[in-house]
Amino acid sequence: MRKNMPITFKQSAFNHKIAEADILAAFENAYYDGPLDDEYNNRFIRLGFDTSGNLLEIMYNEYSDHICIFHAMICRDIFFKLLKG
Repeated sequence: MRKNMPITFKQSAFNHKIAEADILAAFENAYYDGPLDDEYNNRFIRLGFDTSGNLLEIMYNEYSDHICIFHAMICRDIFFKLLKG
């Protein structure tokens, strides 16, 4: 991901009642960033801590001129393995 790209949100990013400030805190200070599946699909995941120390999973698309976050929630167990390594 290129630094300083504008970040937009789909409404679905807020389905789990995570505040925008918490999403941005976790996104900008991620402990993991990588493809969610085949990079060709343009779906990526970041794991980071929100302003209260909760580990969030954030899914996003990266375009040439911006990042679009489409999912954010408390991190599920299935993604903990991404932090190892």
